[in-house]
Amino acid sequence: MSDKDAKRDRPGQYYACIDLKSFYASVECVERGLDPFSTNLVVADPDREEATICLAITPAMKALGIKNRCRVFEIPKGVRYIMAKPRMRLYMERAADIFSIYLRYISPDDIHVYSIDECFIDLTPYLKLYKTTPKDLVRMLTDAVFRDTGITATAGIGTNLFLAKVALDITAKKSPDGLGFLDNGRFLDTVAHHRPITDIWNVGHGTAARLEKFGVYDLAGVARLPEKTLYREFGINAEYLIDHAHGLEPCTIADIKAYKPMATSLSNSQVLFEPYSFEEAKIILKEMVETSVLDIVSRRLATNSVSLSVGYNRSRSPDRRIVTEPRNTGGSMRLSDYTNSLKELTGYFIQIYDRSTHRDIPIRNLAIGLGNLADESYIEGDMFTDTAKRERERALLGAVVDIKERFGKNAIVKGISFEPKATARARNLMVGGHNGGEVPKSQNK
Repeated sequence: MSDKDAKRDRPGQYYACIDLKSFYASVECVERGLDPFSTNLVVADPDREEATICLAITPAMKALGIKNRCRVFEIPKGVRYIMAKPRMRLYMERAADIFSIYLRYISPDDIHVYSIDECFIDLTPYLKLYKTTPKDLVRMLTDAVFRDTGITATAGIGTNLFLAKVALDITAKKSPDGLGFLDNGRFLDTVAHHRPITDIWNVGHGTAARLEKFGVYDLAGVARLPEKTLYREFGINAEYLIDHAHGLEPCTIADIKAYKPMATSLSNSQVLFEPYSFEEAKIILKEMVETSVLDIVSRRLATNSVSLSVGYNRSRSPDRRIVTEPRNTGGSMRLSDYTNSLKELTGYFIQIYDRSTHRDIPIRNLAIGLGNLADESYIEGDMFTDTAKRERERALLGAVVDIKERFGKNAIVKGISFEPKATARARNLMVGGHNGGEVPKSQNK
């Protein structure tokens, strides 16, 4: 082991990565008094077309060979199931309930929430406190979650964060108790040779395709490649591949808590309910820009960089296979000055949209970004800037933000949002782009 590797090795360090199994679907089953391991249930919006993605399916459906995050039309016709409309506020409440269970045993300083249904925990300080082993401590946590909420959790345990995550994703699935464990030795003997390599955390299909050029199909192959080759191919990102190929991960939860990004950005994306024309989608773009601008105004931020991506409708054959999938269009623009003016930013986005968007292909999704966010004190202007006019607009936007925060997002909306194809009023009732809300009636299929 090199000196560099020795610095990364922390004897006696143990982490857990805990995942709430089929979380959204499990919550819906618990709410109905059903067992997710014997009930066929999908979380999907019945008001959308059959191409909509299932946000979750129960373990019972996975046991039938149905893939998680499948589209509704991909569920075999002979399978009967319950369709549950997404209730994002409910899922967030249950996730908060489960987090509070962890806090009975673990300090928040030793927990990193990775997603709504997954978190990392530094187990190390608690092994002596509770006079227990890493596995028994995790089992104590998952048992408490099931006892109090009815939700089943699985977990990976590792001697660093990477090994804990990989233990969850790969080895826990083969363990009868849903708990996987990896130290460096076990990793090098087993998971380093695991295929496909895309099962490994942070290795996407693009990375896998680039590794195939060198005849590499697993992490053991990555470890055998010269580091110079990897840096030439992947740049600075090669460091992560090299570390992970050897089962190493220097980052700790303390490091994550202390991290402060050099630059911040805000993004907003929307999958449209149906294919939109060029002019119809422009309405949605204006609504999205307003939402994002009000967001940065509420935080007293400004931007000097904007970006837009436009996605198009896929053409499908009668058997639902994709025939053509037009490439996304869009672009970015670096601004000469920081701004949080709705009028100015809308103008910049419309410029990009008009010059880059196909007018003859139906549009299916839009994504916008405001980059290099900084305190609004960075706004300077020049001799041509109407400072008084800008101040009036800023005051008006601030008033709109106050009204929405006090009385709800739909308390004040622009006239454009009453256009037939506008979506802002409906999306203001959603959470994370999905239904937020009321208890839906079950829909048996």
